[in-house]
Amino acid sequence: MDNNKTASFVSEMWDASIIPEISEYIKVPNKSPNFDPDWEAHGHMDQAVKMLEAWAQKQPIQGMQIEIVRIEGRTPLLFIDIPGQSDDVVLLYGHYDKQPEFSGWDDDLDPWTPVIKDGKLYGRGGADDGYATFGSLTAIRALQEQGIPHAHCIVLVEGCEESGSFDLPYYIEKLEDRIGSPDLVVCLDAECGNYEQLWCTTSLRGNLTGTLRADVLTEGVHSGSASGIVPSSFRVLRKLLSRIEDESSGQVIARALHVDIPEQRVEQAKKAAATLGDMVYRKYPWAVDDPAPAESDYELLLNNTWRPTLSITGAEGLPDMVNAGNVQLPFNKLKLSFRLPPTCDADEAAAAVKGILDADTPPLCKVEFEVESTMAGWDAPPVAEWLEVSMQKASQAFFGKPSMYMGTGGTIPFMGMLGEKFPDAQFLITGLLGPKSNAHGPNEFLHIETGKRLTSCVAQVLEDHYQR
Repeated sequence: MDNNKTASFVSEMWDASIIPEISEYIKVPNKSPNFDPDWEAHGHMDQAVKMLEAWAQKQPIQGMQIEIVRIEGRTPLLFIDIPGQSDDVVLLYGHYDKQPEFSGWDDDLDPWTPVIKDGKLYGRGGADDGYATFGSLTAIRALQEQGIPHAHCIVLVEGCEESGSFDLPYYIEKLEDRIGSPDLVVCLDAECGNYEQLWCTTSLRGNLTGTLRADVLTEGVHSGSASGIVPSSFRVLRKLLSRIEDESSGQVIARALHVDIPEQRVEQAKKAAATLGDMVYRKYPWAVDDPAPAESDYELLLNNTWRPTLSITGAEGLPDMVNAGNVQLPFNKLKLSFRLPPTCDADEAAAAVKGILDADTPPLCKVEFEVESTMAGWDAPPVAEWLEVSMQKASQAFFGKPSMYMGTGGTIPFMGMLGEKFPDAQFLITGLLGPKSNAHGPNEFLHIETGKRLTSCVAQVLEDHYQR
C-alpha cells in the first residue's frame, strides 16, 4: 500500500463527503431505546439508518451488497457484505444509536447542531459512534483504489448499543450463516489515550445497573413533626451504600466484584501511564482548578479498567429545589451503576450486591434492590504476531509514533458476545474517544484529524490481514 496515496484519499473523503454527512447525522435525535421508548413511532432511528444506507450506496466498492435488516419491534440493523479475494472474514462493527442530550453544553454548542471548531466536529453521536460506517467503508475503498486485495468484509451497524445491545443477539442469530466465522474483528467504538498514536483496547469492563429504594412513609409529612421519630429515607440509603463502597476512598468493598488482574494487563497499564502522564486524569472537566489525585497515574488507570466502581446516575423522591418544602420524604430511590472488572461474572456480581443490600434491613423501613441489567466485560485474547506488527506499522506510518495498548473503563456488549462466539478471532478495538471528547456528556466532539489517521490505520491492518 502506498501510504501517501492512502492518506491523501482518506483525507479527501473525510473533507468532501464524510464530515458533511456526519454533520447531517448529528442533527437526528436518534436516542437509544432505553432513552426513547417510543423510538419506533418517532422515526428518528429509521431516519438515521437510512442516511447511512444512502451514503453507503454511493460508494463504488466492488461487489458490495447493502441491506437494512429488520426484526419486528427491534431497532434496524445495517448489514453490508463486501466480497474479498479470500474466504477469510473480517467483521467491522459500529452503532448508530445515541445517548440523550445531557445538560451543560457550552453556549455556542448544542447536542443536535453540528459545529466545527479547532479541528473538532461537535455534536451528539459523531464520535460515539456515527463515524464507524464511514470509516470502515472508506478504509476498504482505500485498498480497492490501489488494487490491493482484502478478505471478505462484513460491516454490522446496530441501533441498540447504548441500551446494552439487547436487540443484537437476535440479528446475530438471524444472520449467522451470512456472517460466517470472522477471524478478525474491527470495532471503531472505543477510546484513545491521546490523539497522537493508534490505541488498541485490550479489555472492557462489564456493567451492572439497578435501583435501590428505601420507603419509610406512605406519604410525606411535616419534617418538624416526624424527624427524630421517622428515620430519613436518604440516611437509610447512605447506610446501605456503605456496605458496598468505602465513602472515604470510593473503593468498592464487596469482594465478589473484584478479580485478580493479569500481569500482562498490569504491565500494559504501566506503559500507558508512562506515555499519558497526568493526562490520565487531566483530560476530565474537573470542578477544581488544580486536581491532584492521591493515586499514581498507573493506579488510576487500573482503577478505571480492572477494578469495580460505583456511580449514582439518577434519583427519585427528591423534589426540585424550588419545591423542597419542610417535608419528611416518604421514600428515596437511587439508580446504581457498577462498572465491573473485565473477567468478573456480571450475574454473580448482581446476586452478591442484592444479597448484601437485602440483608439485615435497617429498622422502621422497607428496602428493595432491583437488578435492571447485567453486561459481561471482555478481555482480549493474546495478540497474534501479525496483528502486533501491523498495528505498529500502521501507527508509525500515519501517526509517526508507536501503537499503544490500554484497557477501557466502559462496556461494549457486542465484544463479549463475539468473544464467546468466536474465541479464535483477533480483535482491533479502537476509536476516537480521546481526552475531553466526552461521549455521553456535554460537548461531545469528534477529532477530525485523528479520524482520518485512524481510517488509514484500519486500511493498513486489512491489507496485512490478507497478506499474513
